[in-house]
Amino acid sequence: MEETRPSQYFIVVTAFFITCLIVANIIIVKIITVAGFIFPAAIIIFPLNYIFGDILTEVYGYRRARRVIWLGFFCNLVAVAAFWTAGRLPAASFWDAQGAYDRILGSTPRFLAASFLAYLAGEFSNSFILAKMKIMTRGKWLWSRTIGSTIVGQALDTVIVLTIAFWGTMPLATLGVLVVSHWIAKVLYETIATPLTYIAVTYLKKKEGLDTYDHSTRFNPFLLKE
Repeated sequence: MEETRPSQYFIVVTAFFITCLIVANIIIVKIITVAGFIFPAAIIIFPLNYIFGDILTEVYGYRRARRVIWLGFFCNLVAVAAFWTAGRLPAASFWDAQGAYDRILGSTPRFLAASFLAYLAGEFSNSFILAKMKIMTRGKWLWSRTIGSTIVGQALDTVIVLTIAFWGTMPLATLGVLVVSHWIAKVLYETIATPLTYIAVTYLKKKEGLDTYDHSTRFNPFLLKE
């Protein structure tokens, strides 16, 4: 596909992708209970990252999705650096919320490393599998690509982030249950949202006049100038 100036639709999808990523990493500190299962609050929005990632790859191709994934990574890095810097600056004498600020926005280096590694592994595997499956299926059965790529991508993301973040802080069996329940919930989330993905993909393909196949794409995640 010949490179063209990014369209307004591409910019909007990219903005939502990055917004969901940053918001998820802020609200992840709250633990919620749903139907007796315990989850970080990020579960309400983080799976949307994979939906927007699917849309990017399906419509615009792996090459553009790869750039957006890295853009999201660096935008999140800027946000984390800003949170950390603000937390280290001296508080005004009348401001008494430093403890609350640190608890919500002062993530530990261990958790940050877990989330960064999990994000890259999950997003790139999701985009790679979807792009390859699109070629194999000749563009048919979109549902099989979005769900199939999510199963692998969310598995990698969930295993990496929860294992690094919580290894040694809870029994191994409990950690295993936490990983599996999170993974199942995320996959179900995207499966239920599949009709919305179909609507968005169909609309964008029509508006953009695009239906990208990555036949000649090199899938090296670090290759940004292809």
